[in-house]
Amino acid sequence: MKQLKIKDNDQRKKEEFFEIPGLVKTIADKTLEELEKEGVFVFPEMVHEAEDVTRDQMILQSVNDTYRSGNVMGFLGYGEERLVIESRFSTGDNDFLLQYLLERILDFPNIVNLETDATHDDKMFSLLLALFLSYLVSAMRKGVFKTYVRNEYNDGNVKGTINIDRHIRKNIPFVGNIAYSQREYAYDNFLMQLIRHTVEFIKRKPYGHKLLAKAKEEVQLVVEATPSYEAKDLRRILVENKKNTVRHAYYHEYRALQRLCILILQNKKTQLGLGASKIYGIVFDGAWLWEEYVNSLVDEIFYHPMNKGGKGAQWLFAGGAGLIYPDFIGKNPNNRIIADAKYKPVDNIGNKDYLQVLAYMFRFDAKRAFYFYPDVDAIEDKVFWLNSGSSYEKNVQKRDDICLTKHGLHIPKDAASYDEFVALIKACEVEFLSEFSDMTNIEDRGK
Repeated sequence: MKQLKIKDNDQRKKEEFFEIPGLVKTIADKTLEELEKEGVFVFPEMVHEAEDVTRDQMILQSVNDTYRSGNVMGFLGYGEERLVIESRFSTGDNDFLLQYLLERILDFPNIVNLETDATHDDKMFSLLLALFLSYLVSAMRKGVFKTYVRNEYNDGNVKGTINIDRHIRKNIPFVGNIAYSQREYAYDNFLMQLIRHTVEFIKRKPYGHKLLAKAKEEVQLVVEATPSYEAKDLRRILVENKKNTVRHAYYHEYRALQRLCILILQNKKTQLGLGASKIYGIVFDGAWLWEEYVNSLVDEIFYHPMNKGGKGAQWLFAGGAGLIYPDFIGKNPNNRIIADAKYKPVDNIGNKDYLQVLAYMFRFDAKRAFYFYPDVDAIEDKVFWLNSGSSYEKNVQKRDDICLTKHGLHIPKDAASYDEFVALIKACEVEFLSEFSDMTNIEDRGK
């Protein structure tokens, strides 16, 4: 097996990819939307949830004699070729930052070992199992999937189409039963059976019950919806689901869950791709992970509007014009603070970022704003005071009441183990939050 490690948002010579030519040819200059259709999982589901991953973003983009990586991290495979995309803010041999972000955001037990003693496919397979819960919960928000199925019966209550051949086989000599089939709208269908098989598969893992406990209610609904479940039916259920892809737009969450279940149940460590596709993998939006991680730290201090979820929408202008979703809005109405999560180095936070946050500050009458970014160099906060006056009259003066602050969360370097990394970054989180130590319970104080 040939494996190459790169960083997100990096640019490298094409010749450095010579060991994985098939994989590179398959993914280079293809959009995430195209690769998702071919079997690559993009998390979160890019069209419906992610704010920073776009349809036309690429994993690898050709730029003259180089390839530029995008804003995603994860694992990709093609035959015997493997590509690992790590966070540019991780150091050492292991990407502990990605593992930590996934555990914090997805809230699953530590079953995903991203250290060097785990193989590429073992890492990815563990991630798929962990992601099953997220996809299951998302899909079940639409209710239990229901569709038409054809059920076979052999009794005296004929309601459907009589099956002559089956009737002869089962009911000679005749004792009053009739073999027939009936088309019914039911919960116990090919897709719910597929999900049930996946649940039962995970139960057999050492960590299975602990993992499934994170979605106890959803799992129970799946079990209740599939009374006809038989372990021996797995092959038939897989075939049915490959033939009957969920197509209804309302159930797009179930479509992604269906793909994931098939991938898990096929359980092919050397070829996880679906159907004729040879490419497989799972990638995560770095900006989305960082933003959600920051939210898990500051959620008592800031509101967190969500673009794709349609929650917390605000407008710049009267009449519903200028729809905006600031990353974070301080909860104290008497001293509103705006904050923006940036998954980029501090020096890359520039003019466009300033203009966006200043518009938010103007809208909310905020005099302070923050950029929350990953800091690997222990950089002190950088404070930018707004100018006032007109440059044409040469009367520009620094204001002392309105400022932007670049406030980094330090990412530990060169941790010897994942446990050491966790201990170090938790200490960094405390230091990061100390800036807002006087803002706890501000919602009550602002009333």
